[in-house]
Order: sequence, then C-alpha cells, then structure tokens
Amino acid sequence: MNDTKKPVAVYYNSACPVCKAGIEAQKGKMEACAIEWKDVHADNALVTEIGSELEFVRERLHLVDADGKVRVGFEAFLELWRNSPKERWLAAVLGLPIIRPCGRWFYNVFAAALYRWNRAKQHW
Repeated sequence: MNDTKKPVAVYYNSACPVCKAGIEAQKGKMEACAIEWKDVHADNALVTEIGSELEFVRERLHLVDADGKVRVGFEAFLELWRNSPKERWLAAVLGLPIIRPCGRWFYNVFAAALYRWNRAKQHW
C-alpha cells in the first residue's frame, strides 16, 4: 500500500489585489511546506483540475488537500492553516464547532463583496 500523499494545491486569483497580497504573505509563511500554488488568473484552464467554474474560483479560495478532497472558501483556509507550522493554532481555534459556522458566514459575505468590487474595478 502506498501512503504517500500528494502536496496540497491552492487555487487562487492573482487578479484580485487583496487575494494576491494574502497569498504572497501566506507563501512567505509556508516556504518549506509542500504546497502547489496555482494561479487561475495566469492560467484559466487550471479550474478544470478541480471541476469548478472560473468565476467561482475567482470568488473563493479553493484547495485540494493531501487526500484529494476539494475544499472551498473558509474550509480551504482552515486546511491551509493546518498545513502551516506557524498557523496550526489558528486552524484549531477557528475550526471549533461554535466558531466555524461564524467563520464560514463571514468569509462568504466578505468573498462575495470582494468579488463584486473586483468585477466593478474590471480586474479581469
């Protein structure tokens, strides 16, 4: 049996200045981690790897975990933090049963507003 896991893959949109800044900061925290950073703005066809629509990936962070499961939005961030040695505590706290639904709600509201702002500014 092969227990080798794939690296985590993060699908993000660099055309969004807020998203780009966040990903660049995250990359700096995770230099030694097995993460594949996949920019859907630079290569729109990447969305086919996760069976999603380009506009949905532009709106919300997507991640494929080491087991091949696609995680979206707040759940993608939790998994990303779980894989960051300096931020595992953040995933543990924000993943608590009482906090997690609030985090999802906040993320979804923020992501939708940010997406509308990016579209209005014609970032893509």
